[in-house]
Amino acid sequence: MRALRRFFIRLLNVMTICRSDERLREEMESHLMALTEENIRAGMTPHEARRHARLKFGAVEAVREHYHAEEGLPFVEIFLLDVRYAFRVLRKSPAFTVVAILTLMLGIGANVVVFGVLNAILLHPLEVKEPQSLVQIRHKPWMTGRLLTMSYPTFEDFRRRNATFSAMAGIYGYSHAKLSWQNTVISISGDEVTGDYFDLLGVQPQVGRFFHAADEHGPNSVPYVVLSDALWRSAFHADPGVVGAIVDLNKHPFTVVGVASAQFHGTERFEWPDYWMPMVNEQQVEGWDSLHNRASITVTVIGRLKPSVTPEQATDNLNAIAAELAKEYPETDNGQPLRLIHPGLIGDEGDVIRGFLWSVTALALLVLAAACANLSSLFAARTADRSRELALRVALGSSRWRLVRQLLTEAVLVSLMGGAAGLGSAYLLLGALNRWHPLVESHLVASMDARVYLAGLTFTFVSVLLCGLVPARQAWQSSPLQSLKNAPTEAMHLGRFALRDLLLGAQIAICTLLVTSSLVAVRGMVRTLHVPLGFQPPGAMLVDMDLSQSEPSDGLVLEKQKAIIDAARSIPGVAAVGIVSRTPFTGGMHGIPVFRPGTTDFKLNKAALAPYVFQMSPGYLEAARTRLLSGRDVSWQDNPRTPYVAVVNQAFAQKMWGDSPAIGQHFIVSGQLTEVVGVVEDGKYHDLEEAPQPVVYQPYSQGDLGEAVFVVRSQRAPNEMAAALERALSGVEPNVPIKVQSWLDSLDGELLPSRAATAALGAIGLLAAMLAVTGIFGMATYSVSKRMKELGIRVALGAHNVDVMSAAVGRPIFLLCVGSALGLLAGIFASRLLGQIVYQANPRDPVVVGGAVLTMALLGITASAIPARRALAVDPSKLMREE
Repeated sequence: MRALRRFFIRLLNVMTICRSDERLREEMESHLMALTEENIRAGMTPHEARRHARLKFGAVEAVREHYHAEEGLPFVEIFLLDVRYAFRVLRKSPAFTVVAILTLMLGIGANVVVFGVLNAILLHPLEVKEPQSLVQIRHKPWMTGRLLTMSYPTFEDFRRRNATFSAMAGIYGYSHAKLSWQNTVISISGDEVTGDYFDLLGVQPQVGRFFHAADEHGPNSVPYVVLSDALWRSAFHADPGVVGAIVDLNKHPFTVVGVASAQFHGTERFEWPDYWMPMVNEQQVEGWDSLHNRASITVTVIGRLKPSVTPEQATDNLNAIAAELAKEYPETDNGQPLRLIHPGLIGDEGDVIRGFLWSVTALALLVLAAACANLSSLFAARTADRSRELALRVALGSSRWRLVRQLLTEAVLVSLMGGAAGLGSAYLLLGALNRWHPLVESHLVASMDARVYLAGLTFTFVSVLLCGLVPARQAWQSSPLQSLKNAPTEAMHLGRFALRDLLLGAQIAICTLLVTSSLVAVRGMVRTLHVPLGFQPPGAMLVDMDLSQSEPSDGLVLEKQKAIIDAARSIPGVAAVGIVSRTPFTGGMHGIPVFRPGTTDFKLNKAALAPYVFQMSPGYLEAARTRLLSGRDVSWQDNPRTPYVAVVNQAFAQKMWGDSPAIGQHFIVSGQLTEVVGVVEDGKYHDLEEAPQPVVYQPYSQGDLGEAVFVVRSQRAPNEMAAALERALSGVEPNVPIKVQSWLDSLDGELLPSRAATAALGAIGLLAAMLAVTGIFGMATYSVSKRMKELGIRVALGAHNVDVMSAAVGRPIFLLCVGSALGLLAGIFASRLLGQIVYQANPRDPVVVGGAVLTMALLGITASAIPARRALAVDPSKLMREE
């Protein structure tokens, strides 16, 4: 306790050092005056008395240092002295200080922004109880999207028979409904879940309660709905009294039993549901009953592992159950192997998202490495310029450790200021990112939390080490005698190159790699925009009108849809109008089994193909500009009373009948023998990277008249066409909400990865270009300034301009060439890394290589221009007079 009290007293003395020094000075002066008076009384003159008093008292500075050592904390005082001296040194070189801070701000700020996004998507756990034990069941083959894994009866079998899960819940995440409440009708989407969903996740409502398994008593027995916080605030104005109210979902009454907390958004980060309703009531909302149909795959399964169970054990248990079910139900269950993943990132697409974010993080770290290499070379040049000053300090008794500590203090101050500026800029950039365009439509926000600030401090500490060790090494290995003689020091040379030259070469190589990456991203974006889609979105508008909620029968719905098509076709400028059940990239019935004619065993494993199935009306192919290669389009005369027909794409025809003509061929789908009447071009239906997939287009008039999207082709501007469509179609059906958007706008989600890659790598490439310019400019300027006398002598002796420029900026240009070549090679070896970010990344693309070479050449010329002009403008006579 006494030691602690003594420490705080010493710390207080350090904080009040000015007053302590004043008191000590007064006390020493009083003591000297007393000794002087005593000597005067002994007969000395005042001058001799003062002199003998000082001799008897001893060295004043030694007494002062001894006093501070006893009453203060010497290491703290020395540190404060180093900090004050470092501030003075940096203040004397404002250009160097500003460049250093800005360089670190760019490097650290870029990394903090990238880490902030990574933190929001990957590192934040789901807002559920014990998220580490929560898993999702997937089929073993890798597939994109939120896969529907099994039927509801199969899910019930897995829930009853498994021995490795403490609980299981089922989710149907594609539910859509029209919510009607107090004369307000809005379109919402949500999740249909089993009764133990909320109990499994361990979440609590902020208002009311959740529904539970005990509430379920068969189909349509639980007409309850739980609202999300966002829907509660937007549609119900955060009124707690809404609990217990009756709302209509697709014209069926549901009781609002609770509101989820603001932090809970289900088990997906990117797709937040507006509501949760019991799966046993799906027939009221969806119009079908899959609870008793083992062939209807409508359930995504999540579960919580028992405490002592590993994922491998759980997977083995699930696969054993799947094999048993395949034997018991051979017509519907095929025993497909299963595996486990952690939910939250749209199923298997989490692998893509993680690869993208970690790869961008790696490239951002290279930006910081380039920034630190740039600063290290600047610090090295600065330390070389201060070699005489450092040598004098050593000659006057300063230790090498004291010099190292002083240089490290300067590096710490620069890094701290750069880190603070980087954190501030990252805060502003993340805020702008969230305001300009949220990461996804779910309003996922990348914020500056404690983890992000800790990452910023880590980046700052790393920059201290990388930037401070180079000048510290110089000071430690320097030769004071050579420095005092103005001789060049050899401590920094490795072969023919100084260490700062190697740092510049490494910086240029990194910057070339990053510039190459940005050009690869641009090429990937261009490739994405020109990939054959099988349809042409420009000039097309999509109209969403759900007529099933306003018409009681399918016949009236079909007639109303024909009237809407006629109304849209009558608008001036409209070229074609058609209906499709779902547009590409928004779903569609995938994996519908197709059998060959004559098949009697309709087990899934006997299917010839499992294509996408769309329903379309006459005119859709023309409106979408999907090329009809042979045969005819569907017509309104194709109805349930006529033979079933279909249009297929090339991939379907090739896989079913090879090179034989497809027109007139038959197949069985949904239990109906169907004739092929047309063949269209292949396209993209789920994602841009998929291989050609088989597709079947059925006549809309022969289907179940479910979902429908109207496609309108026009040459008019999208805003103008949207207004015209709303006016025309509201006259046909005034009580149905109309949603109009351009087809290009609807593809924003598909283009988001390419746009994100282009934006991220473009920003990184721009930062790399800025760092390359500052690095080359700094080296060229330093080289010219240190060789002005030599250049003047060369000019006086008649050297040509080319020779002068070679002597002045030859080394930076040589390093630019070597570093650029190494950077291009590194880009080729980084193909796998870039492939995680960019669609069909190809660093060997001649356009990319040529663009990178041209960019680095322009950067080198720009950075060397001013130093080269200064070298060419040297005046030998003026230099000689100055000497």
